[in-house]
Amino acid sequence: MSKLIETIVNAIEDKKGKDIVSLDLSGFDGAICSHFIVCNADSTTQVCAIAAEVEEQVFEKLGEKVWRIEGQQNGVWVAMDYVDVVVHIFQTELRGFYKLEELWADAPMVKYEYEE
Repeated sequence: MSKLIETIVNAIEDKKGKDIVSLDLSGFDGAICSHFIVCNADSTTQVCAIAAEVEEQVFEKLGEKVWRIEGQQNGVWVAMDYVDVVVHIFQTELRGFYKLEELWADAPMVKYEYEE
């Protein structure tokens, strides 16, 4: 599991995704997966580029294909389902609007600090 999260976070960092966090949902009954990874980007182009990079790196390094992906058409919020891990890539303003992290405020959170 941690290898998948690490690979996803690295792919997001490679495309300069911002404010990357992972939420551990494994302790919640009824949670749809064990982890959410959330980040944001400043344009629809960057949102789609991050999604493509995540898909490519996870397949290249771990041989796993994304089970389902939604939102690529508009590029404002892409959700990528890797069964145990769901990746949410928001356009910056939309992330602030939906406040996904606040919905899971009790979940243990890891923040990833990107260094250029």
